[in-house]
Amino acid sequence: MKALIVDDEARVRKAVRLLVNWETHGIDEIEEASGGFEAIERMRQDKPAIVIMDMMMPEGSGVDLMAAVNEFAGTIKFIVVSGRGDFDFVREAVRHGGIDYLLKPIEPEAINAAVAKAAAQWRVEEKERSDRQKQSMRLNEFKPVYGEKLLTALITEPATAQAALRRLREERLVPEGARAARLALMQVDAGDRQLHERFAWDSELLHFAIINICNEFLLPGQKGVAFRHWGAPTEIVIALWEEVDQMPAVLQAINEGLFVTLQRRIHMGTSMPGAFPDALPTQYDDALTALWRRNMMDANHYIHLFEEAKSGSRIAFAEWEEEWKVSALSGNEEQLAAASELWLEAARSSGYLSPQMLEDYKTDALLFCARMIRDAQGRHAADEETLMILEELAEKSPHVNAAVLSLQDWREWSRLLLMRLSLAIVQRQTQEKAKMSDIAAFIEQNYQAELSLQDIAKRFFVSREYVSRKFKQEYGINITDYISGKRIEKAKLLMVNPNLRITKIAEMVGFHDEKYFSKVFKKQEGISPKAYRLGETE
Repeated sequence: MKALIVDDEARVRKAVRLLVNWETHGIDEIEEASGGFEAIERMRQDKPAIVIMDMMMPEGSGVDLMAAVNEFAGTIKFIVVSGRGDFDFVREAVRHGGIDYLLKPIEPEAINAAVAKAAAQWRVEEKERSDRQKQSMRLNEFKPVYGEKLLTALITEPATAQAALRRLREERLVPEGARAARLALMQVDAGDRQLHERFAWDSELLHFAIINICNEFLLPGQKGVAFRHWGAPTEIVIALWEEVDQMPAVLQAINEGLFVTLQRRIHMGTSMPGAFPDALPTQYDDALTALWRRNMMDANHYIHLFEEAKSGSRIAFAEWEEEWKVSALSGNEEQLAAASELWLEAARSSGYLSPQMLEDYKTDALLFCARMIRDAQGRHAADEETLMILEELAEKSPHVNAAVLSLQDWREWSRLLLMRLSLAIVQRQTQEKAKMSDIAAFIEQNYQAELSLQDIAKRFFVSREYVSRKFKQEYGINITDYISGKRIEKAKLLMVNPNLRITKIAEMVGFHDEKYFSKVFKKQEGISPKAYRLGETE
């Protein structure tokens, strides 16, 4: 068992350490915190059973601290220490989970009695929690896999729904009198590491536990049933065919049951009532829509009705594409950070942000990055490398359906995305510049040979279009004119030798037609090769 001592005075923390007979109470780990913020962080990391805290601290009162962690850590037993005997303080401490209130100076007998009481109460509650969890994990009376597949078929295979319904009624999984139903849908947060760690990252076991808890509220009296959607591994469906108008209240009760057992509440989307089983496919879509359009900025609302869902709210990422482009090309960290927050800040300011909006934002941002990278790399050469970069960035994104919205996580992902894009562009520009230099050097060494754009592209493993476009960007001239220019420069040097005929010179620099050589020479120099030679020799 772990304990945490919270006081802004080191001497008080030391005194508590010395006064309590920790081993007697079965406490083998003692941590300390000097203020409220540090205490919250310690509670997240160490999960103490008992917290002994001062009522008054610079970062806020002990009551404030208890209120802040009450939802997060409802299993902690608080012992409050104070120099004041004010009844209001005592009442607030008890209301937020404090089981004892000690006045300073602390007496050894009093604090040991309080710790003994807290430890005993924590053990009792821990055993109850363990028993509830074991009970919730027991097998349901119906055959889970067979039943879940049949129930899923009612949603996904309307053509065979009546056959599936007959088998479900034969197995007594659906009551004979069910003629109307209402559907709810919950999605387990794949990013909740703490919850998944409790189940050793076994998603089957986690879903099994959640479904059993739901069915403890639904199976008695055959009100309905909870089952796993076999076409969507993260989704749990709740079908209610009794008291369909009371579905929000039933879901609220289920969520409280989930919180008691798992210390989690789960977001649920609901459909309108409809004919059973004909309306189930539409009801499923409606419940999913309610989940995807829920306002993630309302942290205390878990039951989302389809009839209250907003329709098609969207803040277009395209409005900020230019800022993203400019910052990515600049490579400036401050510009990158500022641009990466623009869409998120607009969404936050609107007061409404849904999973669908985050999914659209993520998709639009990744597509924008793909276009930018392809433009920088050349369409033919970029596909494989682009896909690898985008897959890496997509995997690092926060979960759009997270139970709790973290704008900071999305800001950080957006910043990393934009910085990675900028880095890819800069790296590619550097590579392209080096590649164009290599092509220019190759032309310098092989100007006299038969050089075509196709041959050069093939030699350097790029497309003709890519070479043509990038070479002109780098040198301000198309590659064919560049080759001709190099040949004319060499020809001018050879013309100094009076023993070489112009036909021979043309052949030596890569022209096999003297007339064409003369045409190109005159176009570049303004005079014919013969006139140029006469001028050079005079």
